[in-house]
Amino acid sequence: MTATERPDVRPANPHFSSGPCAKRPGWTVKNLENALVGRSHRSKPGKARLVEAIEKTRSVLGVPADYRIGIVPASDTGAVEMALWSMLGARGVDMLAWESFGEGWVTDVVKQLKLKDARILKAPYGELPNLADVNFDNDVVFTWNGTTSGVRVPNGNWIADDRKGLTICDATSAAFAQDLAWPKLDVVTFSWQKVLGGEAAHGVLILSPRAVERLESYTPAWPMPKIFRMTKGGKLNEGIFKGETINTPSMICVEDYLDALNWADSIGGLKSLIGRADANTAVIAEWVGRTPWADFLAKELDTRSNTSVCLKIVDERVTALSEEDQVAFAKKIADLLDKEGVANDIAGYRDAPAGLRIWAGATVETTDMRALMPWLDWAFAEAIASLKAAA
Repeated sequence: MTATERPDVRPANPHFSSGPCAKRPGWTVKNLENALVGRSHRSKPGKARLVEAIEKTRSVLGVPADYRIGIVPASDTGAVEMALWSMLGARGVDMLAWESFGEGWVTDVVKQLKLKDARILKAPYGELPNLADVNFDNDVVFTWNGTTSGVRVPNGNWIADDRKGLTICDATSAAFAQDLAWPKLDVVTFSWQKVLGGEAAHGVLILSPRAVERLESYTPAWPMPKIFRMTKGGKLNEGIFKGETINTPSMICVEDYLDALNWADSIGGLKSLIGRADANTAVIAEWVGRTPWADFLAKELDTRSNTSVCLKIVDERVTALSEEDQVAFAKKIADLLDKEGVANDIAGYRDAPAGLRIWAGATVETTDMRALMPWLDWAFAEAIASLKAAA
């Protein structure tokens, strides 16, 4: 088959979006029939569902027993903002940024909280900042996996055991697909719409005992919106971490999350989830290895994401174009695949370099990933043909 021939086999599920992500294999809306709709989330059965979601999260992720887990509003963004607004300002802070979400947290800390003693450690897309430069006398804010760059930290070994500050980790596209180093992390946030393919709008906030101590010993200088408040009378509001949510959650979304957690447990838990994501990424890596026009955006193998896989187009006919035209070329590929019903929503993130972003997380079937690869070649050839026709 030449690169321009339309492949015969299509992915059974074209959902390769990086969020919300593919539902778990076998999912149907019937899985939500037992959702506690029309009842208060504060009722005994409502609270029991929320507690079940918290404890199953602990079990599947292997969260230490003395860490608190809470379900909070506004997805991962809300969870990160709660941590930043409630805990920062007690000491200096190192902000690590190598993609758009990390940049967003920098903006919040520097322009909204206006912290004067913030150190910004930046790196371009495809790279990490020098982790050896991090000062652990400060608080440290970072993303474990850069969703829009496909670059992750390799492990937690770079984090000091004797740190004085807190580590605040946005793990939204890492949780359930990468091995988080819990003893190194004081605050961890994620949304279940990523690796487990849950419905959007809810975040999860996990606090170590050190983070709880900060909340109970430090009061920020700025006004605290109700939605961010985690203490009452100088003590942690334990109810948040026992199913008493700050505002009303969707019990349909909670039921969907429980369904995903039960699926994760049924296939072998975290180890199997990581294995599925690794297998999907291996398919892409094998294809990149024999494909002259594409490469990983991540420069180093040990920092390459196994969930949000970002690819750049390295063909000289494309790299010779203006930046705007390179973006349009990559979008052309994505649009062709979307129109064919082969892959939805795989254009690179709007702030990232021109390219493609393919979700390889645990809910994606490896057979679908294999089926997608020939279609990438087909769409590239079609886009090149259009480029030549326009010349």
